Parts: sequence; C-alpha cells; structure tokens
Amino acid sequence: MTPGAFRDRFHLPKGIYMDGNSLGPLPLAAAERLRRTVDEEWGDSLIASWNTHGWMNAPERIGDLIAPLIGAGPDEVVVADSVSVNIFKLAAAALIARPDRHVIVSEPGNFPTDLYMIEGLRRLRPEVELRLVERGRVAEALDEDTALLMLTHVHYKTAEMFDMRALTKAAHAAGALALWDLSHSAGAVPVDLRGVGADFAVGCGYKYLNGGPGAPAFLYVAERHRNTLISPLSGWLGHEAPFAFDDDYRPAPGIRRWRAGTPPILSLSALEAGALLFADVDMTDLWTASQALSQRFVERVEATCPGLTLISPRDSAGRGSHVSFATENAYEIMQALIARGVVGDFRAPEALRFGFTPLYQKMEDMDAAADILAEILQAESWRAPEYANRNAVT
Repeated sequence: MTPGAFRDRFHLPKGIYMDGNSLGPLPLAAAERLRRTVDEEWGDSLIASWNTHGWMNAPERIGDLIAPLIGAGPDEVVVADSVSVNIFKLAAAALIARPDRHVIVSEPGNFPTDLYMIEGLRRLRPEVELRLVERGRVAEALDEDTALLMLTHVHYKTAEMFDMRALTKAAHAAGALALWDLSHSAGAVPVDLRGVGADFAVGCGYKYLNGGPGAPAFLYVAERHRNTLISPLSGWLGHEAPFAFDDDYRPAPGIRRWRAGTPPILSLSALEAGALLFADVDMTDLWTASQALSQRFVERVEATCPGLTLISPRDSAGRGSHVSFATENAYEIMQALIARGVVGDFRAPEALRFGFTPLYQKMEDMDAAADILAEILQAESWRAPEYANRNAVT
C-alpha cells in the first residue's frame, strides 16, 4: 500500500495530522452517510427506519464489517456501548464462567479504564483480586486461581505489543480465559483472534476505525462461548424476543445477547462508513506501510532532535502504529507543535505521542513533522507562556 493512497477520502485539516490513534479524521463518506441518516431515515421514515433501514440489526451488521480486521468470524463481533462497559461485561462473565477462581491478571500501566472497571467490579465482588504483574512476568503469574487474563495488545503510551498467541496459550494452559483490548490495534495492525484462540476482545470505534468522536465500541466473543456465557448487563435488546415484553430475561442466541440498550443510530451510521473504508484495504499491506512511516519519523527525529528519548520499541515489528518520545516539558512542546500544524498528543507525565495512519499520511509528512519539531526545540519556542496552559484534554 502506498502511504497516503486514501487521502482524498478524508476531510483533513491543514498541516500534518498525527493523532488518528486518539481520534480518526472524518471520512467524506461518513458525512454523506450522516446526512442521509438524518434527512431520509430519521427525517422522512422516522420510526419505520428500525425495520426499513436496518437500524435494528446495525450493531451486528457493523460488527461483521469489523470482524475481518481483527481475525474474527461472522456473528462473533457486535458494536455496542463503550470499551469500559464492554470490559465490565466480559470480565464479569469470565468470573461467572470460572466460579472457583477469583483472580484477574493484568499489568501496571495498562490503560486506566481497563483497571478502573475491574476496581468497580470488585466492589460488587469483594473476593476478586486484581493481580498486576510486570509484562515480562505475566505468564508465570497465571495459576489455578486465575479466572481471566486481561491485557491491551498495543500499549496506549509506548505502543509495545504483547505476544497475543503465546499469552493466550499460557492463559488457557492455566485454565483461565483471555480478554484483549484492541483499542490501539483494530484498523492499525493485523490481528488474528481466531488464530490465537482468544476468548474475548474489546476495541474502540473512534480511533483507527474513524467512526467519529464517541463512536460506540465493539466486543468479540469466540464462537465457542457465544451461547454458553451470558452478559451480566441483561438489557432489553439482548433479550431473545425484546418485543414480546416478557418480565423474565432470556438471552438472545449468538452475539446479540451482548447488546444492552438501544443502539445510537447516528453514531453507528458514521462508524459504518469508517469501517467500510477497509473493504479496499489489506491489513498486512497497511501494517507494512505504517512501519515504514514510523521508522522514517523515528530516524529523522533522532537525527535532528537531541534530548528526546524513544520509549517505544525500536524495532517497528514490535510496536503498534504510534511512537512516543520522553522529554521534559513534553506538554509545552506538543502545544507548540500543534500551533505549527503538527497534531500529536501528550501522555503524562513525559511523553510526546505520534500516530501513523498510511490511509492518509505520506512519507514526506514524516520529514516535515520531524523538521518542525527540531525547529521548535532549537529555538525553544515552546517556552512561550501560552503553551503552559493545561487543557482538559491533552
């Protein structure tokens, strides 16, 4: 894949956008899809659209679009809720499926919401232990008390990737289940959930899938678990027959049982347009192009920006589609970059983070972004007082 090959399919701001790992840019098709949903479906058809425009099965339909990007099969992925809520649902289900076990294993420094949701679950199940283990010792921490291994495939700050196959195998050898957070993987790096034997996965809709701010998340449940596990959030639209209006809950067959409330149709319409972009994308080719972009950027930064320390894996094969450099005053430096049209982000306490998306980025963007960073550091223009003002979102 040639970097930048899909650039004309996006509405892009002036400058160099390197934050698609936080919020993907607007696909032109999404804007048109939203207009049609608002004007024709909501505006003209109104409530009939649940049937005539496929609103009711949109979570499963879009899940089937995402499935090939993460190595899943039909009826194994559904779009619903947020990553946080989906983690809660799947972790609780895993504990129910392993009633004689009480430990969830993860790593310190995992994305905070993953850990926070387990803390919340522990308030309901005080016997549950959240065991945080440094990443090099995860496999040895799995034992007969472990119900669930919960890890993020690509680390949100460093982009270091876990060996999903090896750790899933280790979890199963210990009798545990494996849950993978794909928030920085889906649409960015090749993933093969079926091939590695993963039990569960969750992921974002608004990052590399370009589904828009606050786009709903997705969850994956392996086929072997679909009709045996039940979501602890037994909502109306996860019922076998929601319009029977029964008092008692009966879980729907397949992946639909993992739905809870009414799907957000406008957000789903935008996400569907973003996911459809990938119909023309080979994930291996995209990953190869992403590695080329990130390697070019790293080499240029290290050649021109002394004082920055790469905290992502040096080997591009071992990291996802972003890189981070540590430095003092990273927040101020990133604000100065954004003011110059290079949009990355800051991750506390010391990281400049840059994302790579070959759908719309070109190789020359990497050189230009690195050169602007070098200019800011050399001139110390980041010291301007306005760059020290902390925004709510960094």
